[in-house]
Amino acid sequence: MKRTGLLAIQVGVGVAFLLVWHLLTMKTGSGKPLFDPFFFSTPGDVLVRTWQDLTGTEIWGHIGITLLETVLAFLFGAAGGILTGFAFARREILAAVFEPYIKAANSLPRVVLAPIFALWFGLGIWSKVALGFTLVFFIVFFNVYQGVREVSPVVLANARMLGMNDRQLLRHVYWPAALTWMFSSLHTSVGFALVGSVVGEYLGSAAGLGYKIHEAESVFDTTGVFSGMLILSIFVIIIDLIVTAIERRLLVWRPPVAVAT
Repeated sequence: MKRTGLLAIQVGVGVAFLLVWHLLTMKTGSGKPLFDPFFFSTPGDVLVRTWQDLTGTEIWGHIGITLLETVLAFLFGAAGGILTGFAFARREILAAVFEPYIKAANSLPRVVLAPIFALWFGLGIWSKVALGFTLVFFIVFFNVYQGVREVSPVVLANARMLGMNDRQLLRHVYWPAALTWMFSSLHTSVGFALVGSVVGEYLGSAAGLGYKIHEAESVFDTTGVFSGMLILSIFVIIIDLIVTAIERRLLVWRPPVAVAT
């Protein structure tokens, strides 16, 4: 399918969703909508509020704080997951010793950790970065770990036979093999980094989009809540597009995936 055709379908799905939402919240013959706009708002109100926020000045300070927390959590979590995943995948004893601890740490509910991070790091950005880090790290770690371990033994044997040392194996064999897995995890991690930041702001903060959403909820401003979530979604898509551009640049050698039409 051509890129323009795919984009048209994607836009069509979004328009159809907004249309259904509009029909459900508009008045019927009895004078009452199927979904009360007080609880569900309307797509028109949400889009108008979003436009007013984005063309104003106040919201950008909150957006900047949330994006800073998201980017830091994403970078630190991804770097930690990549380095640890490579180290564990290439040292079986290290992986065997720490495997139960990694799984136990990954099983901890992040909402429980949020108040602890707030106690340790305060209500500034670093408690949110720490929460986002815990979400990103494990996703990247497990994908990189699995990607390195699944390198073909035949390829490794041939590379060693050609005289490659450990550094050359890392660069020419392990790293390309793990890149596909790594970028697959990074696309997922973008959303989780933002989730960590917003949840941290929601539980305790004086600024950020999570704070704005919590503020809207406290006064039953459903339109403000949906507008905040729409703004979050817009910036997640933008960050994901940046990750996709980097992926295409680094994986230029990868053959295109055949898609059935």
